[in-house]
Amino acid sequence: MHPTINYKTCINKLPHLPGHYIEVPAEVLEQLGGKFKVRVLCTINDKLTFQGGLVALGGGSGYISINNIRLKQLGLQRGDEARVKLEPDESEFGMELPEELTEIFNQDEEGKRRFDLLPPGKQRYILYYVAGVKNSQLRIDRALQLINNLKRLPVGKESFREMLAK
Repeated sequence: MHPTINYKTCINKLPHLPGHYIEVPAEVLEQLGGKFKVRVLCTINDKLTFQGGLVALGGGSGYISINNIRLKQLGLQRGDEARVKLEPDESEFGMELPEELTEIFNQDEEGKRRFDLLPPGKQRYILYYVAGVKNSQLRIDRALQLINNLKRLPVGKESFREMLAK
């Protein structure tokens, strides 16, 4: 992937998604290596940078989701034009590792080992779920629940539902 890719696009909405997206045209996708298994740092209008992944849109193009909170921060809505800058996301997981989960991994070697065996998408799911609350105690509780349930599941048979014990 080139160090930085800049282009313009419009904010769009897919009917089956609650949020919005920015299109990644086929020619930009080619510059990214032509594959959808790419994590990027996406900067919009030089104001807001966030980590994201590419999803297939059809016709050789893709998209990156952008939630309503980010749109509000940017003062954008559906149909507005946006300047997009894409850079490689060099982070280990494609998002920040919550401090509470780091501490659990420091104390639980088996939990860390099982986490490391998960595919990247399931790892990000755990990180997203743990980081999804503001209260530190709730992040600890969520991390403990997921990692303890993960250790009980057979390797290769881990589902989100079972990790959540639902």
